[in-house]
Amino acid sequence: MKAASSSLRAAFSHCVLQVRSYDYHHYLCLLELPANMRKAAFALRAFNVETARAMDVASDPKIGLMRLLWWEEAIDKIYANKLIEHPTAQALSSVISESKISKAWLKRVVNARINDANRDVIDLPESIEELEKYAEDTASTLLYMTLQAGGIKSTAVDHAASHVGKASGLLLLLKSLPYHASRNRHFSYIPVKVAAKHGLLVKEGGRSEIRLDSREGLCDAVFEMASVANAHLVKARELANSVPVEARKALLPAVPAQVLLDSLSKVQFDVFDSRLARGVLGKPPLWFQLKLKWHSWRGIY
Repeated sequence: MKAASSSLRAAFSHCVLQVRSYDYHHYLCLLELPANMRKAAFALRAFNVETARAMDVASDPKIGLMRLLWWEEAIDKIYANKLIEHPTAQALSSVISESKISKAWLKRVVNARINDANRDVIDLPESIEELEKYAEDTASTLLYMTLQAGGIKSTAVDHAASHVGKASGLLLLLKSLPYHASRNRHFSYIPVKVAAKHGLLVKEGGRSEIRLDSREGLCDAVFEMASVANAHLVKARELANSVPVEARKALLPAVPAQVLLDSLSKVQFDVFDSRLARGVLGKPPLWFQLKLKWHSWRGIY
C-alpha cells in the first residue's frame, strides 16, 4: 500500500513537471485552481501534453501516430481497471476513479489528435470552422473535463468553456505556424479559403500549397483567424455573470489567450516576429503572473 501511494505521488509529480515544462502558461493557470480541481487538471493537462507532442517528438510520423494509438488503447485499459506502467496514465487512472471523468471526452481528445496526425501535410483545412472544431475537440474538451472533476454542472459554464477553448486552440495554432513551417515547409493550419483570400494559395499538380511570397498576405490571414478567436473570447466574457463563481478559475486559460492575442496585435500579426518567443507568450514572466493573479483574485477571466 505504501509503495502504491509513493508510486502515485511520483506519477502526479511527473504530470506537474510535464505541464510546467511544455505548457507553462497553463501550468500557471492550474496553480490558481481550488484543490478539488487542481490534481485532476494536472493529470488531464499532462495527458494533453503527451498527445499534443506525440508527432513532434517522434523521429518518424508513423512512430508518432503509433504513440497516439497507444494512448487510445490506454484509455480503454484505464476504464477496464487495467494497470498501465506509465506515470501520466497512472495519474489519469486515479483521477478517473475519483472524479468519474467521461471516457467519451478523453477519446474525443485523442481521436482529434489521431485525425490530425493522419492528415497529409499538404492536406489543408478548407475553412476556419474545421480548425474551430479541432480546438473544440481538444482545448474546450480539456476544460469540460476539468469542470467535471470539480463537480460543476452548468450550461452557461459549458458554453463559456467552449468559447475559451476555441479561442485558445486557434491562437496556439497561429503561434505554432513558424514551427510547423520549419518542419514540413507548409502552413498546414491556414485554411484554404483564408489563404486564397489573401493571395497565399498556389496550385501545383492538382495540389494546393501555401507560399510565403507575401508577408503582408500572411499577416492579413493571421489577423482574420485571430479575429475569430477574439470573437470567442468576447462571447465567453459575455456569459461571465451566468458562470458560477466556483467555476471561473477553470476558465482562466482565457487570460493567456488574450495575452497572446495582444502580443500578436503588437507585432502586426507577424507570427515570425521574434518578440512572440520572448518570456511567456511574448510578455515578461512576472508581468504575466501578476496579470493572471489579478484575474484570479477578482474572479474574472
